[in-house]
Amino acid sequence: MTEQPRRPLNKDNDALRFPLAEAPAPGTVIDVAPGVKWLRMPLPFALNHINLWVLDDGDGWTLIDTGINSSDTRGLWAALFAGPLKAKPVKRILCTHYHPDHFGLAGWLTEAHGVPLWVTREEIETARYILAQTPDVSVSLASRLYTRAGLGSALPAMLAVRGEGYKGRVSALPEKYIALDPTRPVEAAGATWRIVIGEGHSPQLAALYAASLGVLISGDQVLPGISPNVSVRDSQPDSNPLKAFLESLMRFRALPNDTLVLPSHKMPFYGLHERVDQLIAHHLDRLGVARTACANGATAGEVMQAMFRRDFDPHQLAFALGETLAHLNYLIVNGDIVREETPAGVDRYRAISSAAAA
Repeated sequence: MTEQPRRPLNKDNDALRFPLAEAPAPGTVIDVAPGVKWLRMPLPFALNHINLWVLDDGDGWTLIDTGINSSDTRGLWAALFAGPLKAKPVKRILCTHYHPDHFGLAGWLTEAHGVPLWVTREEIETARYILAQTPDVSVSLASRLYTRAGLGSALPAMLAVRGEGYKGRVSALPEKYIALDPTRPVEAAGATWRIVIGEGHSPQLAALYAASLGVLISGDQVLPGISPNVSVRDSQPDSNPLKAFLESLMRFRALPNDTLVLPSHKMPFYGLHERVDQLIAHHLDRLGVARTACANGATAGEVMQAMFRRDFDPHQLAFALGETLAHLNYLIVNGDIVREETPAGVDRYRAISSAAAA
């Protein structure tokens, strides 16, 4: 499961400061803070990389996120363990959340090094649910979601490109794990790292903040230049992930603004408060566009076109639809629109006028 499409917000980078000019080349690491190393792994998507982090615990390494389950990623890890990381053993694998670019090799790495996996309970349970889902169940859920959105004709193409999807990009999970808990900090790299929970992009994303270092490993919750995908999943069609995302962003805004943010994509940056404010403003703008699109009634597919104004390949369409539904569900709960089912089983969304609401 990639996190596309993320809507570009490059103009907002003017408010941020980027202290590093270049990212590490494949198979290399860069020191970004005392005891904190940065490496990158390739991704076979439009967003073609993920940033991973290594914490120097003195007697070993803590690896933060893993990359996708692929031969390229496994080969690069092998090169790292034979090169810049060869001096010490791996002590533990810590994953911010369940998406395959972060979690794909968690099982492979923990087994290869005989070390524990650290992850929040909701993230690993979500991964286990998806991995256990049979094709007939997953197709049924997707079919219902696409039909209700008025996109039933696009379903066969999406299913054809999805293939194994999540299962094909995540190695077998370990049976045991250590649950990350926001009330229990993690000691690593000579610092105390507080777990800051992000929601909406995934159920219980674990970001890590070390006050003594002034460093935040933000996962996908706070990214520069792009907004993380916030989607309704087909197994929870009436959920409200955007509300959870916006509310959990305030936990990050409560951190010092001079924090060095180490994101999972793009470049490390300063300007945490500005970036959180930009993300909130972005989604408020998208909510306005979605509500306007519902003025005379519209399907989710029609609202999606108004929000993104571009065509999608079958792979990206699933993420665009999920994000559109997240905004529509937020507006429903907020009392701005209503959802009405037609005899054909297609939902239409209609804005509630101010007079009617009053």
